[in-house]
Amino acid sequence: MRYMLTYDLMETTRNMNQWLGATALSMASYPIFSMAPNPAFQWMAAWGEVTERTFQRMVTKPDWGIESITGQDGRDHLIKIETVVEKPFGDLIHFDVQGRDEMDRRVLLVAPMSGHYATLLRSTVKSMLPDCEVYVTDWHNARDIPVSAGKFDIEDYTLYLMDFMRELGSDLHVIAICQPAPLTLAATAYLAELDPDAQPRSLTLIGGPIDPNAAPTEVTDFGHRVAMGQLEETMIQRVGFKYKGVGRMVYPGLLQLASFMSMNADRHSKAFLNQISRVAQGDASDRDPHNKFYDEYLAVMDMPAEFYLSTVERIFKAGEIAQNEFVVAGHKVDIGAITRVAVKTVEGGKDDISAPGQCVAALDLLTGLPDHMKASYLEPEAGHYGIFAGRSWRNNIRPLVLDFIDANSEAPAKRARTAPKKARKARKIAAE
Repeated sequence: MRYMLTYDLMETTRNMNQWLGATALSMASYPIFSMAPNPAFQWMAAWGEVTERTFQRMVTKPDWGIESITGQDGRDHLIKIETVVEKPFGDLIHFDVQGRDEMDRRVLLVAPMSGHYATLLRSTVKSMLPDCEVYVTDWHNARDIPVSAGKFDIEDYTLYLMDFMRELGSDLHVIAICQPAPLTLAATAYLAELDPDAQPRSLTLIGGPIDPNAAPTEVTDFGHRVAMGQLEETMIQRVGFKYKGVGRMVYPGLLQLASFMSMNADRHSKAFLNQISRVAQGDASDRDPHNKFYDEYLAVMDMPAEFYLSTVERIFKAGEIAQNEFVVAGHKVDIGAITRVAVKTVEGGKDDISAPGQCVAALDLLTGLPDHMKASYLEPEAGHYGIFAGRSWRNNIRPLVLDFIDANSEAPAKRARTAPKKARKARKIAAE
């Protein structure tokens, strides 16, 4: 499958289904059919509308959609997204709250590179903005990155995180969500060895596979069962001529989405049939729950082939992080070198992707960190997404994370500012 033909075939199929949906919607909405109302035409138009939207979202990067927040002064403040560090495979962005002094809490959210855009953390960012200066790793779609930019594997990902942390300085609290948790832990340990002054004050790891074998799931079983040659032969494709990354080897987002959908095919099929009925009856809206969820869920991005393959081989199969054997740029990283960064793990009791036990395993690797600087929390009823979004995050986990940040700041951070502080102007750095 490592050919442009298979990549272009998937894109052609997606484009054809989008066209079929648009055609059905146009035909069934033709004015002459209103002379003799027929439920069949209403259903056909509804099917076309849902189908066109579904397949169009697959190649659209969602907007953050965070235009303003209500500040602690009771006023609405506009949000400006600015780039702090610009690199070929991902940027460091800052959500600048206009007209507000810089907050004491400075938080870096490390977004996953697992097939979806960083906008998957939209609700997480929005919930943190009233109390924090929020920075996010915004990873790029591999299909849009020219081959001349080189490779990008888990070692490069780790080095990117180190650069981002160095840029933001030590007065920083890092929150890694899901997939990047083990690599963020490694980046922090590497900084502890090479540049101790650049270490963050605290590190919160949320639902990440630090030790996938600590609590096996279907994901970890797949990682052990499949051979690397088989994985490369069946999952990796070459970007076609339509995109800037023509010729780049990638794990296509559309292939990843097909895997996601097949895991819960009955539930997704029912959701789309119900949405077609609601559209036909006039009960749907542009931002109803179905569209809000699937506009984000269906928006997928390609991953660099070397990143995907090295994740499976080194994190899941070899367990390099779990065994403290991870090597970056020829240097063996010692997680025990972390001695002054407070670490907290958060897990969901119903997480079927990174089950309870996988993330908390990080605390056993921190042999150089005092016990009073380690913490863990299990949210009993939360699934994988619930531990960083939704009710469990808002009501239970977020307050605990903020308290953990405050407890490990140089001075407890104030929820309400009492003294003005000169805003730090973000500095944009171009990658060399």
